[in-house]
Amino acid sequence: MSLLKRSAAVAGTVAALTLALAVPASAHVTVNPNTAVQGGYAKVTFRVPNESDTDSTTKVEVNLPADTPFASVSLKPVAGWTAAPVKSKLAKPIEAHGTQLTEAVTKITWTAAGDAAIKPGQFQEFDVSLGPLPEVPQVVFKALQTYSDGTVVRWIDEPATDGTEPEKPAPVLKLTPAAAVADAPAAATSSGGPSVTASGAAEPDGNGTWAGLVGIGLGLAALVLGLLAYRRSGQPTAAR
Repeated sequence: MSLLKRSAAVAGTVAALTLALAVPASAHVTVNPNTAVQGGYAKVTFRVPNESDTDSTTKVEVNLPADTPFASVSLKPVAGWTAAPVKSKLAKPIEAHGTQLTEAVTKITWTAAGDAAIKPGQFQEFDVSLGPLPEVPQVVFKALQTYSDGTVVRWIDEPATDGTEPEKPAPVLKLTPAAAVADAPAAATSSGGPSVTASGAAEPDGNGTWAGLVGIGLGLAALVLGLLAYRRSGQPTAAR
């Protein structure tokens, strides 16, 4: 095999390994950023990818916890989608800005109209402003995704205690105590572009991980090609 062919083969192998590392195990409904500060307000985005090869996502339902309710829930309009928040009576009233609240939003349903449905190979994002965030380690948002053929995918599995990812994981928002955030040193943001929580803390959006993996793969491929070219240039040329 010639040096050129060997170089191409090595570069192809490196690229394949890079893509294998970069592709996630499964595309599921997530909340971004996935961390925020207890007691504050945050703008979160529910990212919904379409996993079907043939059908579109026509409805998305996100359930908010009733045991740790949010006093304030605001929705950002999404073109072609109607949002329907549902309030429920609370077992225990909560206080917000000096007012006792006996009900809170516990479910939000987005429904697509016409051609706005999430088609195969696409995703959609739904922004929600929440607060104050409860003083708990995490908030689990159980979500249901409905397809045009009537199939409903239930993203409702809570995080496993052993750290393994469940089959149908629910979106999880990790919450950090405000005191811990105030005492922690400033952290460098990722090159992929941070998201900013209501508290002002920068959170990576996950794009930096993809860019880093692809960059490593391309760098390795360039290194291999350079070494092979150097070896080829160093070989003696036959006299004519």
